[in-house]
Amino acid sequence: MNPLHDSIRAIFWKEDGLYLLDQRKLPQQKTQLHLTSAMAVAAAIRDMVVRGAPAIGITAAYGVVTSALEHQSLSFDACKQRVIEDIAVLAESRPTAINLFWALDKMTSCLESVHSNQHDLIQALLQQARLIHEEDIAANYKMGEYGASLLPADAAAVLTHCNAGALATGGYGTALGVIRSAYRAAKIKQVFADETRPWMQGARLTAWELVEDEIPVTLLCEGAAASLMAQGKVSWVIVGSDRIAANGDVANKIGTYSLAILARHHGVKFMVAAPTSTIDMHTATGNDIPIEQRDVEEVLGCGSERIAADGATAWNPAFDVTPAGLVDAIVTEKGVIEKPDIDKMKMHMSL
Repeated sequence: MNPLHDSIRAIFWKEDGLYLLDQRKLPQQKTQLHLTSAMAVAAAIRDMVVRGAPAIGITAAYGVVTSALEHQSLSFDACKQRVIEDIAVLAESRPTAINLFWALDKMTSCLESVHSNQHDLIQALLQQARLIHEEDIAANYKMGEYGASLLPADAAAVLTHCNAGALATGGYGTALGVIRSAYRAAKIKQVFADETRPWMQGARLTAWELVEDEIPVTLLCEGAAASLMAQGKVSWVIVGSDRIAANGDVANKIGTYSLAILARHHGVKFMVAAPTSTIDMHTATGNDIPIEQRDVEEVLGCGSERIAADGATAWNPAFDVTPAGLVDAIVTEKGVIEKPDIDKMKMHMSL
């Protein structure tokens, strides 16, 4: 057993291109997809092969490298122009995850800094993408320690929603990074995980991660969270985020907002773990965060089988926004923001 309870990676760069663990097929199959074009990478992000804000950003960064490799036979200027066009396509793959745009901005700056030849361009882009990946893992370890330090010695059990683990990041995880660190420190003994309809990330991904790393996990339907809290079985809710506004409002997987309301009512603490790349100081409040609307068939069916009555329709927002007033702590690689507001967010981002 890994003493850090950290054995999972979902994103790999090899000499012949990008490899992604296909998260649509977990936990039944561990299948890697080999991607060699920016168009294929954009499709993988859009189609949920990879998901989770940090992982989307890292994947998009490597997608820029695949673009440069794909177009290296063109003239230097033509190659750079095609890469710029592919970056625009990658930027359209998911609208809510701010890490996507953050990573692509870094890759664009790297692209613009090279004025020599295609080989130097590819090497510079690959170095930048690898740096984004490595720094994300390092940040997650820091977040894990900061977040675990907030938990009392007898926290016993926590609840998490969706998947904010190694699969959603470069490795270790944000919310699950905190949970891994707290479990290693013997502060928690049990993790409860919501199923997370309609893609079932909690059931398929979070439960799988925790089982793989030998951390006790109990799955529950979203509708069971209130009863769980009423019985005093959890002391903290720990989640990730896809975008955090300047005032501390948090966009995360649909269902997070209701958990925050339940937690406040039952006296359960609510923690958000996310890297500073998830914080968007140019977005004033959660009302300004674009919320992705996905295909209604995801709700009307389960996998490939339709479960709803013929003629029924559905509403399928991928995310919701939790107001900062319901958040007890935001944890980043820089430290902890307790009871976040715009002044505390500004101060934290200036560190």
